[in-house]
Amino acid sequence: MRYGVMNAPMRPLLAEIESLGPLGFDYLEITMDAPHAHHLVLLEQKAAIAKALGRFNLTLVCHLPTFVSTADLTERLRDASLDETVLSLQAAAELGPSKVVLHPSIIHGLGAMMPDIAQRHARAAMDRLLHEAERLKLTVCVENMFPRSRSLVRPEDFEALFTGHPAARLTLDTGHAHIGGGTQRIVDFIERWGERIGHIHASDNFGHDDDHLPIGAGAIDFPKVVQALKRAGYDDTITLEVFSRDRDYLCISREKLSAMFAAK
Repeated sequence: MRYGVMNAPMRPLLAEIESLGPLGFDYLEITMDAPHAHHLVLLEQKAAIAKALGRFNLTLVCHLPTFVSTADLTERLRDASLDETVLSLQAAAELGPSKVVLHPSIIHGLGAMMPDIAQRHARAAMDRLLHEAERLKLTVCVENMFPRSRSLVRPEDFEALFTGHPAARLTLDTGHAHIGGGTQRIVDFIERWGERIGHIHASDNFGHDDDHLPIGAGAIDFPKVVQALKRAGYDDTITLEVFSRDRDYLCISREKLSAMFAAK
């Protein structure tokens, strides 16, 4: 298993690498959000990023922008968000990641009252991005979402996407799946899509909000989740999405998961 960490896009990326590098993780998952990890900034700092990652023996995963509106009902806002995501995808290709995480469209505002229209826009955005990823020869792992997103929440919601895009993979986000679905929904994702899981985001919560707690600090039954992953034969990347000013909790979470996978 390979364990990774995320930068906080509110902080300069190179400083984040210097802070996270000594923790001994296998890779950095760059969250490509403005201001400090916008695609233009990443391209400007490309050589420095590669040098910093190399110093800590870190490989790279890229997480496309989260805070965009690719399913917005306003065409110009929707197009601008999609253009930003495409440009981020192209920038990611230049950075050479092992895989790219795609955060699906979040349907909010009036879109929540007109879900058929908003979901049509979301599907169109997804299709364009996955086709672009294929052109760039990038492995894209599409993230399952939390219920308020109204987009790709349940295992069955991925049926059409995976049928239409055989190269697409799943980023299983344990925190998202747990909200409104409990540990069983996480296990259901694994049992239904085990062969399509290409990446994992691991964090804990109490089933109501995406709290990004350390492993074991919430209500997710991680030993049960790990056993399901072991049955599915998963042995790839796990990013600790543990957001705390005290980054010791990242290492504690890694140790807890590693011990669970090592147990018989």
